[in-house]
Amino acid sequence: MKKIALFILLLSSLYAAKAYDQRDLLRHKSDIATLKSCLILNQKWVTYPKYTDRSGWDALTTGVKADIIQKGEAALNYEWKVVKATDYLEFDKSGSRTIMEIPFNSNNSALADLVLAELAEGKGRFMNQIVNGVWHTCEMTSWALSAHIGREQKEKTALPSFKENIIDLTSGDMGAFLSWTWFFLKDEMDKVQPLVAERLRKNLQDRILDPYMNRSNFWWQAFNATPKTMVNNWNPWCNSDVLTSFLLLENDPDKLAAAVQRTMVSVDKFINYYHSDGACEEGPSYWGHAPGKLYDYLQLLNYATGGKVTIFELPIIKNMGEYIVRSYVGNGWVVNFADASAKGGGEPGMIFRFGKAVGSQDMKQFASYLLQRDKNPGYFNEGRDLFRTLENLKFHGELKETQPEVSKAATTWYPETEFCYMRNQSGFFVAAKGGYNAESHNHNDMGSFTLYLNETPMIIDAGVGTYTRQTFSDERYSIWTMQSNYHNLPMINGVAESPGAEFRSRNVSFDPKKSSFSLDLAKAYPAEAAVEKWQRSYQLQEGELNLVDEFHLSAAKSPNQLNFLTWGKPDVSTSGIVLLEKEGVRMKLEYNKNQFEAFLETITLTDRRLSDVWGKEIYRLTLKAKKTELSGKYKVRISKL
Repeated sequence: MKKIALFILLLSSLYAAKAYDQRDLLRHKSDIATLKSCLILNQKWVTYPKYTDRSGWDALTTGVKADIIQKGEAALNYEWKVVKATDYLEFDKSGSRTIMEIPFNSNNSALADLVLAELAEGKGRFMNQIVNGVWHTCEMTSWALSAHIGREQKEKTALPSFKENIIDLTSGDMGAFLSWTWFFLKDEMDKVQPLVAERLRKNLQDRILDPYMNRSNFWWQAFNATPKTMVNNWNPWCNSDVLTSFLLLENDPDKLAAAVQRTMVSVDKFINYYHSDGACEEGPSYWGHAPGKLYDYLQLLNYATGGKVTIFELPIIKNMGEYIVRSYVGNGWVVNFADASAKGGGEPGMIFRFGKAVGSQDMKQFASYLLQRDKNPGYFNEGRDLFRTLENLKFHGELKETQPEVSKAATTWYPETEFCYMRNQSGFFVAAKGGYNAESHNHNDMGSFTLYLNETPMIIDAGVGTYTRQTFSDERYSIWTMQSNYHNLPMINGVAESPGAEFRSRNVSFDPKKSSFSLDLAKAYPAEAAVEKWQRSYQLQEGELNLVDEFHLSAAKSPNQLNFLTWGKPDVSTSGIVLLEKEGVRMKLEYNKNQFEAFLETITLTDRRLSDVWGKEIYRLTLKAKKTELSGKYKVRISKL
């Protein structure tokens, strides 16, 4: 129970670092009466071809039809996997969530490939397997993940209860996907046996529509959110899926308007929580699930109301979208803080459409760049996210015709989120952050930075390993990737930063003309650090980055340490100089040899979520002070070679 309670604390009741802005943008756009007058009923808002419109599907799948059919053919003999009770219970037992997720996701991927192939080909060749997959899916007690079930249901176990239905990320996803499946293929399923589509429709009613309308205590709904409640990517993600199901299944005008309005109230809570500067505190890895899913939600709302309920014109929505462009370093690398990875973040199709909706040429050209860089012919296929797949197909031609380009500003400053990016003509890119240690997917990384040279990460943020029960429990900060001493931060009096909203920045300043960013780290540390002031500044100049720490302690109990996480192995053989090299890129870190002694730790990466990015190992460089002092100044100069 303690661990479940902490999970809820971490994900649904963290304190915001700013004053909550009760914008309520969607509710100001439309009330129930307005919705009733503008909602397009009976799925007439859907512009994709009907199943029987073969010429329409041929046009929609131009150039990719054969690939779609080939993937479906690979699943024609797929053996549907049973997700056993013990697979769910493994989360309770060991904390592993993948035991349950691997067979579940395999089934869902196969079914998605079959459905898309049948829509593309239209000959009924895939229908028996689709019926098998739909029936198999309906046989499951729940479509939610083992890692999420125990938090929401009354029986606090990862085994789904037959007594209630919960909506999490995956059950919402499946609800939306199966709603599209029912919408397109109901008549074809009826040709096999009408009970299949009938059962599916009842499942969707029981598992998605009714729980959403009858329950207000799913944490992500945030109906009772206060100015201190954190609302993260779960909110637009789940709401966009739920909205999809209602728009495709509900044709009673009163019920539909009530449901849509309820989703608007919920999504407003996410927008209210979000900083107006548009920065995604969850990082680029989650951008596609946070602002990206907000875009999906708003686009569905736009379609279903004939463009009469839209907020795409508002600056905050554009700012949310353009964050993904600003956070791109180059060569596939992105700025990563918190649980985000240093690679990935957003798919070209969705980025393009988002940019089109908010009038951002930067987003559209960035999407084209990603498409051409990756040369991924199957980029359009978003698996069980059938809405995104259909939209990708719809706008593929326009995306391909867009000139590719990446906007690379000299400085980017997010004043509310306190993210700072600086680059120069010498090939340096530095990203630093302020904020607080209670962000969504938080790491204790307030004040940390990453440094790239010639688009190669040199001083890094490791990211996060594979999620387990421990990741979202009272043991979270026992994981090394979450700790400030494994970020590019000081250990003060032998003490690391602490988690919580009270552990945050102060005296923050950014000067774009001088390419300098400064903040006081003292309040990120607990009382035992005995730190009154630790003003850290980053100044980027041509060919170098200068890092300066000025500090004052109330007690000097243990030598301070400056930590740097690196991709390449540091050469510390020369006192006062550390040489760094990776992939042919070389730089030098200089420190006062009279103040510090350098130590090196090799961190072996056994978790694939980390090793897939960084390889077998990364390194921690520690500069340990030779003296304990109440006050002083440390200077580190990092230059290219």
